[in-house]
Formats: sequence, C-alpha cells, structure tokens
Amino acid sequence: MSRSLSSGLQWLLATIGMAPPAPPAGGPMTREAARALVKWYLQTQGAGITEGLNAEGFGGAMNGEGQYAFEHIESPPSLKASALIYRFREPPKPGIIEGFQQQQAEGTDTGGGTVDFEPESGSLFLSRTYTVMPEGRQFTRDLEQLGNASVVWGKDVLDRVAHRVFGT
Repeated sequence: MSRSLSSGLQWLLATIGMAPPAPPAGGPMTREAARALVKWYLQTQGAGITEGLNAEGFGGAMNGEGQYAFEHIESPPSLKASALIYRFREPPKPGIIEGFQQQQAEGTDTGGGTVDFEPESGSLFLSRTYTVMPEGRQFTRDLEQLGNASVVWGKDVLDRVAHRVFGT
C-alpha cells in the first residue's frame, strides 16, 4: 500500500472509530506529548502495540524503504523525527558530511528536513524538529516526505557526494 493511501486510510479509520484518533494538535511538545504522537503514528502504520518512545525518549521504526528515528529533546521541549540516509561503519572521510550539507544548500529536495549527522551512531539523517504538537495527518505526510527523500539521498545523492569528494 502506498504511503499516501496509508495516510488517507489512517484518517478514514480514525474518523469511523476503527483507529485511535491522533493526539490533539497545538500543545507543547512535552515528553508525554511526543510519546503519544509517535505511538499513534507507529500504530496507524501497523506497528501494533508500542509505547512510541522508550524511557530515555528514543524510538524508531521502518516504514516501507524509510528507516525512522525519534528523539524527545528536553530543552527546549521538542521531538526530532529523522529518516536515515546512511550509517557509516567508520568515521566518514573528510568532506563527506560537508558534501551532503552542500547538496542541501544547493536545493536538493530534503523532504522538509535538514542534513543531520549523529557522530555517536555514525548515522546520517534528514531530520525535522517539532516544538509544537502537529496535526496527525500532517505529521504522517511530513514523515512520508522525509522518508521518500532519505531513500533518494541514500542512493543518488550519496553517489553524487562520493563523486565530488573522491572523484570516483
């Protein structure tokens, strides 16, 4: 099932009472609000029973080709939603992260996110940060765009950056 069909089905099922409604939009992104939003999203995408975020404020999932990571940030209270581009096995060579940032600056579609390298995990993401609770359908569309873009970045943009940095 395509993700946009999934978004419409999600809305329809919630409307007729067969799926949980999204948490109310507009409030601050407290840890509990972030947990409720991620839990709702994952359940409506077929994840089954989940808490959304663990006790430390982290969560993750695969949806289609996209791999997602979620992190609640305490100050200022926000939820970072990230779609994986690439996981480095070793620290990236000089110029690689800058090459991805240059692609973003040149206007390559990021699905509404920004290039985000997490040195601790060696992972490169496209990330969006929410300080206010978004409407559920919008959050689903945002993640769909982010995930679709991350797949393109993991294939096409990765090749472009490697070619520019290494001349291969």
